[in-house]
Parts: sequence; C-alpha cells; structure tokens
Amino acid sequence: MVRPGGRAERVAIVPGRHYLSGMTKRLLLDIWSDIACPWCYVGKRRLEAALALFPHKDAVEIVWRSFELDPRSPVAHDPSHPLAARLSSKYGMPLAEADATLARMTQVAAEDGLELHFEKTKPVSTFNAHRVLHLALDRGVQGAMKERLLRAYHSEGETVSDAATLARLGAEVGLEASEVRAVLASDRYADQVRQDEISARQLGVNGVPFFVIGGRYAVSGAQPARALLEVLEKAWAESKDDAPAVSEGDACGPDGCA
Repeated sequence: MVRPGGRAERVAIVPGRHYLSGMTKRLLLDIWSDIACPWCYVGKRRLEAALALFPHKDAVEIVWRSFELDPRSPVAHDPSHPLAARLSSKYGMPLAEADATLARMTQVAAEDGLELHFEKTKPVSTFNAHRVLHLALDRGVQGAMKERLLRAYHSEGETVSDAATLARLGAEVGLEASEVRAVLASDRYADQVRQDEISARQLGVNGVPFFVIGGRYAVSGAQPARALLEVLEKAWAESKDDAPAVSEGDACGPDGCA
C-alpha cells in the first residue's frame, strides 16, 4: 500500500530483531519517534486504534526507537523562549504563523482524543528521555513510559531533560526512581540511543513517526488508523507477491512538522 505521492522501496531489517519467526507467530513493530514530536503522539493514538481492530494484536511486539528532531536542543529550559518563538526563530516564520501552526496541530490532536498545551511546552533536549526509554524497554514497561513522556511534554509542560523529573515519571510507570537517577548519572544507554539514530539514517528516515512493520513494510508519518491496519494485515499475511512499500503521511522532521 502506497499513498499518493509515496514510493515503493525495500525496507531493511532492523539489526537484532527477528520477524514473524519461532514457534509462536508474532509481528514485530519498530517505531522511530521523538518525545518532542506532536505527530508522534497522534501517530501513537492512531496505531492504538488500528491495533484495536487487528485480530492478532496480542501477537504484536512494539519497540520504540530513538530519534531526536533537534539534537542541539538545550538541556535547560529557557522560559524567555517559548515554543512558538522557537519555531519562529528556527524556521524563519512570523510569530503569528507559528502560533497558527500550533493551533492547527492542537485541533488535529483533539480529533484523536489528545489534549495538547503548547503554551506550557518546554523545548529541551530529549536525549536523556530516550535513554530512560531504553531502560524501560529492559524492564518491560517501555510502552507505558513512552505514553507518560508524551503526555508530560505535550500536555503538562514537564521538563523532560531533567533527571529528577524523569525519575518521578519513571516511578509512575513502575521503574525504580533510584535506577533512573543512576542511569542518568552515567552514560548507560547512550550508545543504544545513537545506534537507533544510525539505523534511522540507514533506513532513510527523515521524519517521524516512522514505523517498520514486520521488517517488510514501512509507514512514514501519522497515517489514519485504517491505513495502518491495512499494513498490519499485509505484514501478518507475509504476502510474497506484494512489493515492500513505504507509505507516507504527516510527520515531524528537521524542517518542522507538516
């Protein structure tokens, strides 16, 4: 399935993953996204809606992969430079246009049941948050951690670069706060974050969310649930007659969220 304007191409298998193999059939789903990406939050909700309609949803295994929209983002929040002003400065758009862009995004997200408060958003580095997501993967709570971080950033105005904040949020989903603090006081999981980002470049990812489903199909952007469901069904069936495809939708990239 290729959306108009999309293109078919072969999708590389993610190193270290096994697709639709073993005694129990399962479908592995790798998702590159950033906590600071509103389309990633929308894409997560649309994926959840697709999985609710997918008869094999219990066999789907999801891994959230690291992607930083702006690796140069500061660790400390600058309250004098809110999100709209930062977008205006970064992309050379009038402040009114930046405000209008955020208002449109808020409306789109609301249609998927999300309440975004960009006036509270604190644009900071997400590198440490991605490290915590890798810890959460090892502890079996990565999905809950991803959800908590997205809500914290986009709806609650939390500073997701702050170690104390990340320890508190981690504890809310079952991580040990002391372990989160220990990870962030070290360089643990830094290599895993960087390896995810290298894999993204190798796959040609230039916007997120980016889904690799079953190692065979890629979906770029927050596409409608029905489109995601179609790809899940194709990947499950493993039809060897269908060409691997990339399907493109709304995403965030280095040049902004479209």
